[in-house]
Amino acid sequence: MSRSTNRWSGPTLVGATLTTGLAAGAFDVFSHTIMPGLRKTDDRTFVAAFQNIDRAITNPRFLGVTFLGPVIATAAAAIANRREKQRVQIAAALALYLAAVAITARVNLPLNNAITGAGDPDRIDLATVRRQFDEQRWARWNGARVVTSSGAFALLAWALAGHGTDQLCAAP
Repeated sequence: MSRSTNRWSGPTLVGATLTTGLAAGAFDVFSHTIMPGLRKTDDRTFVAAFQNIDRAITNPRFLGVTFLGPVIATAAAAIANRREKQRVQIAAALALYLAAVAITARVNLPLNNAITGAGDPDRIDLATVRRQFDEQRWARWNGARVVTSSGAFALLAWALAGHGTDQLCAAP
């Protein structure tokens, strides 16, 4: 096992692994539960439910911890572990998670904003809003987020396993 020379290397790596696991789980639950459940609903239920889910997920805890937390924590781990043998896995994990953020910004967020901004389900053409939302495109790109964030999580878990238990819980 390696013996780290930086007292922050273990704690930052634990934080990066934890937050990335939370993000991967959030993306994954949309893939196997939320979107398949919504797919089976009528247009009104789909639009209203998606609007409510999107509004609920846009909160400080999700945005600050689950979504952006992995970027901050993994960047901190990369800095703290820059001289450690795990630096390659940590850097690769950061790149993979940044890909998930980019996918979110380029595809999923614009689709979310369009359906949420379409208006009150009682006052809009629900079939048109749902068709323009393009569930298949949203789900396909969410699948890419699952793959990239899960890959980042796996790399961080691998780095954590190779870090050495003597340093993981050391007080900074």
